[in-house]
Amino acid sequence: MNQDMIDRLSIITEEEKEIINGRSGIDKRRYTEGRDMVIDSKKMLEHKTLIRIRPHTRFVHFPRHKHNYIEVIYMLKGETTHYIDEEKVVLKAGELLFLNQHATQEILPAKEEDLAVNFIILPEFFDTTFEMMGEEENLLRDFLVGCLCYDSRYASYLHFRVADVLPVQNLIENMVWTLLYDQPNKRSINQITMGLLFLQLMHYTDKISHTIESYDQKLVFQVLKFIDENYKDGELTELAKQLNYQIYWLSRTIKRLTGHTYKELLQIKRLNQASFLLLNTRLSIMDISTAVGYDNTSYFYRIFRNYYRMSPKEYREKNLISHT
Repeated sequence: MNQDMIDRLSIITEEEKEIINGRSGIDKRRYTEGRDMVIDSKKMLEHKTLIRIRPHTRFVHFPRHKHNYIEVIYMLKGETTHYIDEEKVVLKAGELLFLNQHATQEILPAKEEDLAVNFIILPEFFDTTFEMMGEEENLLRDFLVGCLCYDSRYASYLHFRVADVLPVQNLIENMVWTLLYDQPNKRSINQITMGLLFLQLMHYTDKISHTIESYDQKLVFQVLKFIDENYKDGELTELAKQLNYQIYWLSRTIKRLTGHTYKELLQIKRLNQASFLLLNTRLSIMDISTAVGYDNTSYFYRIFRNYYRMSPKEYREKNLISHT
């Protein structure tokens, strides 16, 4: 990250000076009016502001608390230790932590060289992000989006170990830059940048860790991740072998937990990928059919029409026209 930004974010804040000078614990009045330690967006954000950044306050233990907004933490230098719903998470330089609004968080004191940036975000900020991620059904995306919502069925957090992923690092730096230096049109710029960030993160599901969720939730994530990474030729028998389950039991459980059979989940992923290739490449429809796992082009035509209510050719022509 740009050294000037690091230097600016490293400056000891007034709050940190108070702590260094002997105040024990955080000043709760900075964060909430209530007694239940829910950090309030009204304390953190100016009126009509959807997003801002602030350096994480060092040198102090943050007791158990929740947020009534979505918090994203980016670690610039060093590391911080968090307990999220009692589970230990160590956030290291270059990593991202997305917190669900229902998560309970506790943070151990950070040293001066441990530099983190907190993104304080209202849920409506993500409207543009969700639009950019597309209208077509995408089950892995829906799982990730659900983790940002105030819904206890989903994971309390998502921890992205993406320090070595340059496009992700560049996008985060761009967001920090526009907010730190109060650039014109920063809301629109950052809403689009957040959308691009999510699109990038969806390519790195192997770098996600998340809460020790329920057995069912963990299984759903494993199934969706397998399909996302092996949609062309991923067989249920292979997945059952990887997970060490009987194929008959796994098949029935997938249907119970998702409402879809494994074949249906695979087909949804393949057709979504086909729609992407139709609109973003010049590949022939036959080549696209093969690329997403269908050697029988006639069968591909038939299921595509059933899903999108038009042929692949019609889909390409209609959507390309609408985007010109």
